[in-house]
Amino acid sequence: MFSGSYRTEDVRFLLKRLPMADFVNVAEKERLIQSGQRHYSEMLSPEALPSAHYLALFEQAETANREQMAQDCLRLAALIHARRPATITLVSLARAGTPVGVILKHILARVFGRDAAHFSVSIVRDRGIDAVALRHILALGHTPESIVFVDGWTGKGVISRELTSAVTAFNAAHDVAIDPGLFVLADLAGTAACSASCADYLIPSSILNATVSGLVSRSILNAQIGPDDFHGCVYYENFEPQDMSRDFADRIIAAAQTIARQSGVPAAVPGDREAAAQTSQRFMQSCMQAYRITDPNLIKPGIGEATRVLLRRMAERVIVRDRAAPAVAHLIALATEKNVLVEQDPALPYQAVSLIRSERDVA
Repeated sequence: MFSGSYRTEDVRFLLKRLPMADFVNVAEKERLIQSGQRHYSEMLSPEALPSAHYLALFEQAETANREQMAQDCLRLAALIHARRPATITLVSLARAGTPVGVILKHILARVFGRDAAHFSVSIVRDRGIDAVALRHILALGHTPESIVFVDGWTGKGVISRELTSAVTAFNAAHDVAIDPGLFVLADLAGTAACSASCADYLIPSSILNATVSGLVSRSILNAQIGPDDFHGCVYYENFEPQDMSRDFADRIIAAAQTIARQSGVPAAVPGDREAAAQTSQRFMQSCMQAYRITDPNLIKPGIGEATRVLLRRMAERVIVRDRAAPAVAHLIALATEKNVLVEQDPALPYQAVSLIRSERDVA
């Protein structure tokens, strides 16, 4: 266990630190994933620090969206407070969920007077949640009914469905009853158990990598991970001078406290899952038809997912609802830098969508 670049009391990452080696470049990683030779979780591409221009875009995004993120964190904390009347154990999904978990832990304490433990664990598409980490949390004395799984957002709902499947299997194997529902800020797919919103807005932490997530990499599950090990990660200690993980969380926490003090705690009303699910399903069907895509994994809807494609995958194109919208300025900058086509579609139900380049098309 370690806390990354966060304070010890903010979070404990249940991840095995691995040496910073064996990186795979993005193009080779894409080829190996799409050919079926390697699973995405087995490889890691090296991260780079954001350019001065991109960092300025992040700072603008944070300023513009701080209040909305703070309001949604406050609302999500209210929902957790209402649904966990006894103890609370936040289990954020590394790494997009980690900043949200840190913020929620402090809001629960400072606004609702609730103490909450916070662990960050790995979940991998097609391979499930880290069962070693879950067993460790239970062994520390945290009760199954206290656990709340936290993430930043849903895109197509793949991870929330993976969580439900994996935790259901874990419950059966260990004779416990952990709630497999996912709590998120923005539920675009309508698959989360509880969300503060279903709107596709720019969650500032979604557009940076390690430097806003405790300097921890995406989780790794390969031959270096033994049967009794936590899933792995790399810690980017060389990025420490540029890290903003604590400062970012502190600013959102302070904004949430100000809102609570001046306007009161927002009503604990979750987002409209049914409407979001219908929108997601309609969009995926139309997008696959329009672009002749047979693998839904190549479609990444929503600002957060669209950004991650440009940061660590091979994008074929980016579709935005409005090229002039401040929320997509960073995407336009990344696409320009990487020579990726940008299309505008005013009828798009999300602010942005990225399509991953098919290796079959390249070949």
